[in-house]
Amino acid sequence: MNGASDLLFFPSADGDLAYLDTGSGDPVVLLHSGYVDHRVWDAQIPALAAHHRVIAPDVRGHGFSANATEPFRWADDLAGLLRHLDAGPAVLVGLSMGGVIATDTVLEHPALVRAVVTCGAVTGDFRSTDPWHQEIQAEIARALAAGDVEAWLKAFLRVVPGPHRTADDIAPDILRRLREMALHTISKHTPDEKNWLVPVTGSFERAPKIEVPVLAVNGTLEPDDVHAAAERLAEAVPHGRAVTVDGTGHYPNMERPELFNRILLDFLRAL
Repeated sequence: MNGASDLLFFPSADGDLAYLDTGSGDPVVLLHSGYVDHRVWDAQIPALAAHHRVIAPDVRGHGFSANATEPFRWADDLAGLLRHLDAGPAVLVGLSMGGVIATDTVLEHPALVRAVVTCGAVTGDFRSTDPWHQEIQAEIARALAAGDVEAWLKAFLRVVPGPHRTADDIAPDILRRLREMALHTISKHTPDEKNWLVPVTGSFERAPKIEVPVLAVNGTLEPDDVHAAAERLAEAVPHGRAVTVDGTGHYPNMERPELFNRILLDFLRAL
């Protein structure tokens, strides 16, 4: 996997933020899911960089980026990076937390965004109603509060297969990579640490104002409420649609990378 040696650093007002910048052409920004880093996109970066400039940041507090020491918003961090790189308007592709960052950014900094792809995510005000997902979130919260890294990691990795499979159904390399990234990120934090993130509010209510194309991608094995939310987002924006990746859960980009890449490249070509 790519490591720190490949990364560049943006000197934000609150510490250095890491990012990968490769390829040339119209910019595509890959925004990773929670607790991991830019390496979750290892199968996408070369495929996209053949035709586009690919920027893959590590979100503040994740991977190789600085932790927050004062209030911040994800969208403002990304906007600062894109302005620093003169890389807007860009297509934002976000997985899970990254999808929320993408929709936050198009709402707060629309001039910097050409199109949005969300994967396993919609807007930041979505709250899962699925009992399986709520149970995992409760486990994660308990483990984090107790500083029990192994219990936290076990709950975190349960999301990978989803509610209809077990870890035995997932390629061991996928679980190994996610575990490695998650342990790296969690090691940067302490249980009593203040959460400086300021959420963007009223995001779904403002979705009809998103004028750029939006593609919502989900694995077919995600919980039903995730699919319903993706359909709702696709219908709420003027230029939206939803597609699924068969036989995958929360990480379709890792489970079926060739198909995921084809969906992305077809979307990009149509812009």
